[in-house]
Amino acid sequence: MASLPSLFLPHGAPDLLLSTHVSKDFLGTLGRRVGRPAAILIVSAHWEAAQPTLTTAEAPETVHDFFGFPDALYRIRYPARTASDLIDWVDDLLTGQGIELEKDASRGFDHGTWAPLSLVYPDADIPVVQLSLVRDGTARQHFEIGHTLAPLRERDVLIVGSGSVTHNLRELGPEGTPPPAWATAFDDWVLKAAEAGEWDSLMQFPEAPETGRRAHPTPEHFLPFFVAAGAGAGEVGHKLHGSYSHGSISMSAYAFGGGLLSAA
Repeated sequence: MASLPSLFLPHGAPDLLLSTHVSKDFLGTLGRRVGRPAAILIVSAHWEAAQPTLTTAEAPETVHDFFGFPDALYRIRYPARTASDLIDWVDDLLTGQGIELEKDASRGFDHGTWAPLSLVYPDADIPVVQLSLVRDGTARQHFEIGHTLAPLRERDVLIVGSGSVTHNLRELGPEGTPPPAWATAFDDWVLKAAEAGEWDSLMQFPEAPETGRRAHPTPEHFLPFFVAAGAGAGEVGHKLHGSYSHGSISMSAYAFGGGLLSAA
């Protein structure tokens, strides 16, 4: 049986679940295309810690880490449970490479986790474990973490990075606004490098390309991309979806490795 791909998915604004955006439709069909994994390991842009850290609560809470949105959004729950065997596998892989790992039994699932998974696997009946980013970590460091975790794909674990290829909240526009040139330039740079497997070029982020720091005034929304890419074991990336939200937020999605998916 072919191993699963790893994925980089956009989670968009917190109210994506209440929208009619085309990326919502894409995420809503993705689970059927990927199939049902045994478990999911997800890295969200909305959790950074000094060391890689895992959620270990048996049933993490659904965290509404935002304000000012419709009441319906705060009523959403994603009651997935964790999996002790997946936690142990991640621990063994990372510590085996000398990467110190922490565990957090009080951490819930932030919207970078439950928003996309509510669309991809709405029944919340697949075990989910969330892994943090490394605060102040580099693109290369996150790629290497992903690469270390790549063997999980052979255990039918779906590895997901959740963020955005561009994320500059100071330059948002009304929904439907055409994307600005700096956003499309960065998006195009990522696409060309990922399709060619030019990981050394990509790992120059945020110093390169010229549009990098405008696309990401802070890097956390793009770093999950590198975990997913590394988990693809160095294989080239395939773009699954492309659109923009609020003008400048790229909703591009990618698959790495596995050879199971094509663009829709």
